[in-house]
Amino acid sequence: MIEISNLTKSYGDSTVKAVENLSISLKAGEIYGFLGSNGAGKSTTIKCLVGIYPFQEGDITVNGTSIKTDPLNAKKQIGYVSDNHAVFERLTGREYVNHMANLYKVDIQDAKERCERLLKIFKLEEAFDRPIKSYSHGMKQKISVIGALIHNPKLWVLDEPLTGLDPQSSYQLKLVMKQHAKEGNTVFFSSHILDVVENLCDRCCIIEKGHLQGIYDLHELKKQEVSLEEIFMRVTGAIKGENA
Repeated sequence: MIEISNLTKSYGDSTVKAVENLSISLKAGEIYGFLGSNGAGKSTTIKCLVGIYPFQEGDITVNGTSIKTDPLNAKKQIGYVSDNHAVFERLTGREYVNHMANLYKVDIQDAKERCERLLKIFKLEEAFDRPIKSYSHGMKQKISVIGALIHNPKLWVLDEPLTGLDPQSSYQLKLVMKQHAKEGNTVFFSSHILDVVENLCDRCCIIEKGHLQGIYDLHELKKQEVSLEEIFMRVTGAIKGENA
C-alpha cells in the first residue's frame, strides 16, 4: 500500500545524509512502528512521507500515487499528527475540525458522524467549542487526531503521538489506532516507547544515522520470546554484541 523506495534526504549543502537509501513497505490493515535513536532520521522520514520536506533521491507512493510527482492526490490519502500537535490555536475545536473536513472535501454527514464518535471516545464534547489555546497538551493532541482522521485516510501517520499523554489518553489513542487498522487502513508511527511498539504493532523497523538497520515481525518475536528492547539496544550500539 505504501512504498518508501530508496529515500535519500540531506539538508542544504551538507554532505551528511539525514536519511540514505531507505526502503520499507507498509501493508493495508497493519500498525507499523518506526524506531530509532534521537537524530536517527525518523522525523525527517515522516516529513518526507507526508509531503512537508522535498527529498533528493527515491520515491514515496501511497496506493501507487507518488508524493513527489502527484503530491495533492497522495496527500488526500494521508492523515498526519505531528510531534508538536501544530493546530490553529485561535480556533475552537469545532472550527478546526470543520476546517480540516472542508480542506479534504468530506461529506458533511460523514464528517459529523466521525467527529461525534471521536469526541465521545476522547471525551472532548464539553471542550469542542472552546478555543484550542485553552486546551491542555493532551487535549491538543486529541483534537489533532480528530482533525487527521476526519477524512478517514488510508494512511495515518503519527510522530511520537504518546509523548506527554496521561495513561487514559494513551489508552484511548491506542484503541483508535487499532480500530483504524482493523478497517483496512495503515497506521505508521514513531515512538521511543518500546513496550508500546512491541504490544501494539504488527511490524516495526529500526533506523540509525539515516540507515535502515532491520525490519521485524512483532508477532514472530513474541513467539520466539525475543525482546524488542534487546534488539534495539544492539542495533543502535547501546550494548555491544552482534547486530540482531
